[in-house]
Amino acid sequence: MQRILFNFLLAIEGVVSNTLRAILTALGIIFGVAAVIAMLAIGNGAKQSILDQMKLIGTNNIVIKSVVLKEGEEGEETANTDQSSNNSENGKRPWSPGLTLQDVLSFEKVLPNIDHISPEIVLPTNLIQFGKTRKAKVIGVNNSFFELNNLSLAAGNLFHHKHLEGGKPVCIIGQNVRKRFFPETDPLGQYIKCGKAWMKIIGVLEKRNASKESLENLGIRDYNSDVYIPIKTALLRIKNRARVTSSDIKSNQWDDDESEDNYHQLDKVVVRVTHSDQLKVTAEVIAKILKRRHKGLIDFEVEVPELLLEQQQKTQDMFNLVLAAIAGISLLVGGIGIMNIMLASVLERIKEIGVRRSLGATMTDIQLQFLFEAVFISLLGGLIGIGLGVLSANFIASRADIPTVVSAASIILSFGVAAVVGLVFGFFPARKAAKQDPIKALRTD
Repeated sequence: MQRILFNFLLAIEGVVSNTLRAILTALGIIFGVAAVIAMLAIGNGAKQSILDQMKLIGTNNIVIKSVVLKEGEEGEETANTDQSSNNSENGKRPWSPGLTLQDVLSFEKVLPNIDHISPEIVLPTNLIQFGKTRKAKVIGVNNSFFELNNLSLAAGNLFHHKHLEGGKPVCIIGQNVRKRFFPETDPLGQYIKCGKAWMKIIGVLEKRNASKESLENLGIRDYNSDVYIPIKTALLRIKNRARVTSSDIKSNQWDDDESEDNYHQLDKVVVRVTHSDQLKVTAEVIAKILKRRHKGLIDFEVEVPELLLEQQQKTQDMFNLVLAAIAGISLLVGGIGIMNIMLASVLERIKEIGVRRSLGATMTDIQLQFLFEAVFISLLGGLIGIGLGVLSANFIASRADIPTVVSAASIILSFGVAAVVGLVFGFFPARKAAKQDPIKALRTD
């Protein structure tokens, strides 16, 4: 151990005596390690962003959205029936019942692999309480909505069965609504006016933290700013767009302004299946059920957000792999630089090698000395590279608006790779130094 320590101290002395050369030698390692950390931080940031989006939309979900067709549209893959063709020629809207609760019931009857199903109605309205008013959205839902969107209550309870079936005037509010209307009082048991209907508050949601960018990318609302009521309460007490009157029938023309109104009873339905491998097949079955029930009119969209995010993750992984390969090449170049400088150092210090051998140093001692020098230079470059990589990741996150996450694993990996590079590329020069003939080395000027 004393001989090893002595050789290590000699190696440190050799590096310190040629500080500038050591720093120039380590440049390749510095930039290589910095590139690895920065690239891994970008990859981890992208992965974390996708995981956060998965938490927002839930897993194993299929999203069915209503589509209000404009003049002349019949939806993609619409069946060319004589009736729809005649309606289009006469300027009439091809008839469809739209997305309704009956569609939800048909899903439950036909699909045995449904875990949860959540119909949803979004109704813009004005909230009034204590002389304060605010524009907001009243969302008609059932209890599955909170399960599918990973929403929990900060206070109160979810809807009871009698609330859901009887259309009771009760609601659950988000944290922004609570701060606006009940900043210093307990909202539970109090009433808030939603449009023309008074609703009793039975629960308050916990605050959902999500960036504005994530909400926009996923096309979801800010859950903190909404009021949630039972879906049948929304239909009975606020608005049921599927209810048809005689005036609606008379005004069913493409050129009538009222014909552009949303005729769908529901805005969205979210279905969660029991197993992820059933997502694609279940989505296809749902699309066929809706097409048949909507008289061949494709006035809906069926999406599988998880599959879209998985595809995005695969693309990101491929991009990260390319970046990691580029960073790895930088480390390889740095290692080659260390080997070249160490070989040149061996030629410059042949007389020093001869003197040490004449004083009793063995081939192992010489080899350890030069190997320690290479590893020390590499580790020094690794430490500087780690600092530069962390700074680069933070700079990218602040300037390019790209999420980055510097993990301890990436730092340990980079430092370990730097040590291995020094060990591998320093072995050959150290071996060459150890094999020098001590007599010839002493004769060298």
